[in-house]
Amino acid sequence: MKKIFGLICMLVCGAASAADITIYYSPTCPHCHHAREFISNTLAYEYPDLKVTAVNVTLDGHRPEFMDTLKKCEYTSGGVPVMVVGEKCFQGYGDSMANDVRAAVEVGLSDAAKATAAENKAAMEKDADAFRAAHGERANVIIEKAEAPVEKEAQPQKKTKKSDSGWVFYAILIAMVLGLFFVLKGNKK
Repeated sequence: MKKIFGLICMLVCGAASAADITIYYSPTCPHCHHAREFISNTLAYEYPDLKVTAVNVTLDGHRPEFMDTLKKCEYTSGGVPVMVVGEKCFQGYGDSMANDVRAAVEVGLSDAAKATAAENKAAMEKDADAFRAAHGERANVIIEKAEAPVEKEAQPQKKTKKSDSGWVFYAILIAMVLGLFFVLKGNKK
């Protein structure tokens, strides 16, 4: 009966997958690079269904989303990286955070998916290069979010009047040349 209920639940609700990760980063931040490396070189291989979105906070179009995330996570500083894993937030990155991030990724995973992740982790610890080579499809798990267009306030367009100053310039120039001519002619007498 439990197997039938579990099968029905999986069909209706979908199979539980790893929590998605959104990482807010700056391209110049060394901690951000370490966090991205951990995700792409470790978590992506341990959790085959993991989906990761990277958001560059230095782009104007991403700032409103980042500010909303800081508010949601109740962070008062705008430091990066900020990783949102399911409903859990992490600010900064250090290797000591690895198990906490894994735990957040595993929230909602089935026992079978957790067992697969544990097997993958053990295989990675044994020979990471060989495991990565055998599972190359996981190498590009991080998807960069495209920059949202920045809305600019509509400003009324000034109507530009076609310039009439061109003929005025030439009229003044001709008047000056004629005046100079008469002055020079009058001085000769």
